[in-house]
Formats: sequence, C-alpha cells, structure tokens
Amino acid sequence: MGKRAIKCTILIAVLTFVSLGFTSKKEASVLKNTSKFTIKTSQLVTVLPADVTLSEEAPIPFTGRKYLGFKEAIAFKESQGNYFVVNTLGYLGKYQFGKGTLELIGVYNPKEFLNNPKLQEKAFEANASRNKWILRKDIQRSVGKTINGVVVTESGILAAAHLAGPGSVKKYLRSGGSQGFSDAYGSTVRYYMKRFAGYDVSSIKANKKARV
Repeated sequence: MGKRAIKCTILIAVLTFVSLGFTSKKEASVLKNTSKFTIKTSQLVTVLPADVTLSEEAPIPFTGRKYLGFKEAIAFKESQGNYFVVNTLGYLGKYQFGKGTLELIGVYNPKEFLNNPKLQEKAFEANASRNKWILRKDIQRSVGKTINGVVVTESGILAAAHLAGPGSVKKYLRSGGSQGFSDAYGSTVRYYMKRFAGYDVSSIKANKKARV
C-alpha cells in the first residue's frame, strides 16, 4: 500500500506540472503569430447580437492589469477576440470598429482591415491615443469621482470612448451621468466604465493626430 501511495503521489505531481506548463504557454501567446492569419471575403463571419453581446455576468479572460490586459478584455467583450467578425450593424474585427472611426485614424479599406490582425492592433492603439487626447481634460477632472455608483478611472473612460465615442463620454461625465448612451445591443457608458475600471493604461499616449 505504501508503494502504491507513493506512485500515485508522483503521478499527480507530474500531471500538475505538465498542465501548468501548458497553461503558461497559452497565456504567453495571446498575440503570437497574428501576421499568419489570412481570410477570404467569402469566409467572413457575420454574427448576431447575441453572439457578440455578453451578459454582465460573463467572465472575461484575465491577461493582467496593464495595456495588454485592457485591450484583450475589450476585445473579448466586443467579439470574443475574433479578428474576422462582422456584426449585424457592420462593425468590423476584433475590436468592432465602425468605418467612420477607421477613416479618422487612416484606414480606408475595410476588406484589408479585416484580413490584417496587425493593422487591427495598430488601429486600437491609435484610436485609444486619439480618444485620450480628446478626453485629457475630462480624465484630469473626473478620475476618482463616483458617477452613478461607479468610481471613474482612466481605463474606464477610454473603454467607454471605444464603445460610444469620446463626445458621448464627455457628455456623460460633464452631466454627472445624466446624459447617458446605449448602443444597439444595450451596452452603456456606465457599464463599460465599471467593467473596464482599474487597468493601467499609462502606456497609451495622448495624440491628437494618431494614425495607424
């Protein structure tokens, strides 16, 4: 019995070590080899609102509290991390960009955008930088305040701007939360501020002329 117990203990330890090793590799390769993805226009996925709008209780995979964790959390909420999704309203890619927003940051070819994960990552960063510049004064004034029961953070503001645009976020903050915003699938500025609060987004530099 003693020998069997020792063998079982060793087997469990080996299996635990192997499983932890695979988990670490998976987490370390969130953005690895994205340049290898290609897709034809005929293969694009059109998703229904239920496919891209997660409930408030749906868990978001945690990849840290820095910039990577911030953008991957938003990506999961927007498209479950799928670069090649087009939703029922025509919003594109992993971060669900509208064509008008893409043109503001220098992207004019939606088909190329959908087929280029690296371009989508650059677009997210450029849009966040532009929004941070537009909302710089509101960030200074509002961070730390509580509006509609939610403590305002810089990452919450930038996440809400990704959802609603910086103009809608300005109205929300400057009205003390009385002028809200809800998209076609029911997501609100307040919800995004709550859901994406507390990330360190100091690496995002405010840039009025940010382009990809």
